[in-house]
Amino acid sequence: MSASSPRAENPRPVSPDLPATGGRQASLDGLRAIAAFGVLLFHVSIETGTALREGFLGGILSRGEVGVPIFFTLSGLLLYRPWVRVVLEDSPEPDTRIYLWKRLFRIMPAYWLVVVVALLLWADGHRGDLWTWTEMLFLLHNYDIDHWWYGLGPQGLGQMWSLSVEVAFYLTLPIMAAALRAFATRGGAPVAIRARRLLIGLAVFGGLSYVYTVFEFHPDYRPWMNIWLPRSWTFFVPGMMLAVVSVWARTGAEGPRRFGRAVHASTGSLWLIAALAYVIAATPVTGARFVGIDGMWTGLFEQILYTTVAFCLVAPAALGPERGGLSASVLGGRTMSYLGRVSYSVFLWQFVVLYLWRDFTGQATWTGDLVLNFVPVAGLTLLMAHLTYRYVEEPARRLIRYVAPRPDPAKAAALQPAP
Repeated sequence: MSASSPRAENPRPVSPDLPATGGRQASLDGLRAIAAFGVLLFHVSIETGTALREGFLGGILSRGEVGVPIFFTLSGLLLYRPWVRVVLEDSPEPDTRIYLWKRLFRIMPAYWLVVVVALLLWADGHRGDLWTWTEMLFLLHNYDIDHWWYGLGPQGLGQMWSLSVEVAFYLTLPIMAAALRAFATRGGAPVAIRARRLLIGLAVFGGLSYVYTVFEFHPDYRPWMNIWLPRSWTFFVPGMMLAVVSVWARTGAEGPRRFGRAVHASTGSLWLIAALAYVIAATPVTGARFVGIDGMWTGLFEQILYTTVAFCLVAPAALGPERGGLSASVLGGRTMSYLGRVSYSVFLWQFVVLYLWRDFTGQATWTGDLVLNFVPVAGLTLLMAHLTYRYVEEPARRLIRYVAPRPDPAKAAALQPAP
């Protein structure tokens, strides 16, 4: 660590009320579980037609897709933190090569398994199409505006558009982080100025999402732009901002520490705001149900409301203390933590299981009882997720040892907070 590091200049004891900025946080796992099963409930409610019916229940169920922005906000928080430490703590620069390898091993093996299963089951007439396999296996299908399938992807893979957006974020994050770092550190600015500049730069990226949405509709509507990364910057940016505040707080700065304590103390109020924003999003202000984005203003309102939901849900867990608090007690239990760990595979398998279940029961699309379909579909999806997590995700994640150098114990000890 360089001599200019805040911790090197003024070592401080680690306060128990500081937000965690490393390791696994059980409350964040709980949020992953809520997002994954919320999206699953949304898809089942669409397929049974419940979310398409008039009335309050149909409206509430029709916006369960908000789980995707929650995932994006969590990704922004967790993946940007190492780059924030570089700017605010003078930590070593993350190795981009290792970062990309980790993302590859984390995301692709389980995804490839599901793609193979879905295409073999349902890609009639296209199983021998090399381009179909290429664009699905490498998550390029968002950029094919003349595809053969109906909707957002081939049968069983309709939700993977969001994974394509996620991977686009993974690939561009090092570039984005480098641009933000250059802006924040110019002129040898002190830590407080660097942190504020990071927040300003991130606000600009978030604002560009709304400019992009306007451009999507003018001079002509281009619906394929809905599923490209710039529209979703508004969802990633709140998590990235929370990463800045959490790391800044741990440098000893009183302002972000007070803000973190205020957020932690207002957990219930923030969750209530998230609930109210979700209810508003369930009204016609965000457009008709299940038709994508049907107008510029409804698209902008959807972005604003979904961003509000994601931020208000994630902020208490991101800025709360490492132990204790409402967020940890509700979201950090053993069951929620487990469901969060397998949530990625829950996301991957849900449409495959749902369509196999409907084939088995002989139900037509947009028919059937919501509860009688959701319970078995959720149970079978969870079973597949458990097996995939244990036999695919975890073994694949351990492959990083073959491409990443072993950590130097002396360097690791030097980077630990002062006692």
